[in-house]
Amino acid sequence: MTADRQPLVVVGDVLLDQDVSGTATRLAPDAPVPVVEVSGEHSRPGGAGLAAALAAREGRDVVLVCALGSDEASEAVRAMLPAGVRLVEIPFEGALPVKTRVLVEGRPLVRVDRGGGTPGPPGAGVRAALAGARAVLVADYGQGTAAAVRGALAEAARRLPLVWDPHPRGPRPVPGARLVTPNGREARHFLREDRPGDAAVPAEGDDSLRAHRTRGALLAERWLAGSVAVTLGERGAVLTRADSDDALYVPVAGCGEGDPCGAGDCFAATAAGVLADGGLPEEAVGRAAEAAAAFVTGGGLRAEGPGAGGPRATRTPPAGRAGAGGAGDVGHAGDPWALVDAVRARGGTVVAAGGCFDLLHAGHVQFLENARRTGDCLIVCVNSDASIRRLKGPGRPLNPAADRMRVLAGLGCVDAVLEFGEDTPEALLRRLRPDVWVKGGDYRVDDLPEAAALREWGGQTLVLPYLDGRSTTELARRAAFARP
Repeated sequence: MTADRQPLVVVGDVLLDQDVSGTATRLAPDAPVPVVEVSGEHSRPGGAGLAAALAAREGRDVVLVCALGSDEASEAVRAMLPAGVRLVEIPFEGALPVKTRVLVEGRPLVRVDRGGGTPGPPGAGVRAALAGARAVLVADYGQGTAAAVRGALAEAARRLPLVWDPHPRGPRPVPGARLVTPNGREARHFLREDRPGDAAVPAEGDDSLRAHRTRGALLAERWLAGSVAVTLGERGAVLTRADSDDALYVPVAGCGEGDPCGAGDCFAATAAGVLADGGLPEEAVGRAAEAAAAFVTGGGLRAEGPGAGGPRATRTPPAGRAGAGGAGDVGHAGDPWALVDAVRARGGTVVAAGGCFDLLHAGHVQFLENARRTGDCLIVCVNSDASIRRLKGPGRPLNPAADRMRVLAGLGCVDAVLEFGEDTPEALLRRLRPDVWVKGGDYRVDDLPEAAALREWGGQTLVLPYLDGRSTTELARRAAFARP
């Protein structure tokens, strides 16, 4: 096997997933429960089987190490795995778990779980598969496979990228894992189990990005992991390390309406693929968040087919703002300071973003939409005309401050707009004291002079990229050379 054909090896618990779809228009006469008239049934590999199928969607060689038996559910999974997935089996005593969801108009009504068993000892084939891997994804569903293979996984983590998608009933990740991907609920659980009563652990009900960052860093330290990405559904993910105060917030352009089941497997499979190709954790988490959002928006599991090889989805932008400080609270003509006080009184998160915003373009809009998702209100801090002239030179700005502020205030994701005349917004931020300060572009947090001020009151600084190929300078150049 050549280096460029080394597979991604997925290790974990395989399930058989079943969806029973129908409609419910009446209650049963003998009990106050809905009667579901079934219109269709659909089965597919679940758990690590789904993660492997998703990883193989774009032609990647995938080896799935899992426990399968001789029962009907195991045979069904073997038959449904796509051709790009090669099986390395571990003996299994019992019946493969079957997870059945009853869906009414696309929404789960009830779930029924049955089956279960115990994986046997891994054979030589498992070690051979890991020895030939380019990267490893552990898709743990708490059924015992990760524990059975733990020794071989610990050895693999010392020499190649390993992504661990943990489960509350499973073992903790092996030391040296390149990336661990708990969701927000799982991160709370692991810290509750590992560090009960620790004052450094955020309160259970704290859903702020700062709390998720702290939980991720504590888990990275506890697990001796290279990095931890706490996934937050439609809010994106927070990537942290044990040895750094900085965190990378990775938003998504909007998940839209859809079935989130399987999105975590899509996230982990995508991240493992990026690391297998030599990418960094930051790139892996960014692409994984986008892929998971597209998966949900595109119909999720229902669009994937039995082997999870269906069409890739495209994202749709969110409609307006949501959450505290929502649409209509305060516009340009309102009182931003009153808005900030009201949001803080409700225990919300105040977000500020800054820039020139001369010739507002699609990159700006995506940046501001993503910034708004990080908290409960968004205050945009805009450079004055004199400030822009000092920074950009003669001929700028193209639009005066009053016009730029009016356009920004008209965006659904912007709650209020403030102007500052200095070269940096530090003085304004000291008055505003936001919980989160967001800057767009190719900066590093340490390069922003205002980042030090944010740390004084416990605020967090985030850098979010603009859309590639969009810039005010380029738009102005094109307009200047456009023919009438």
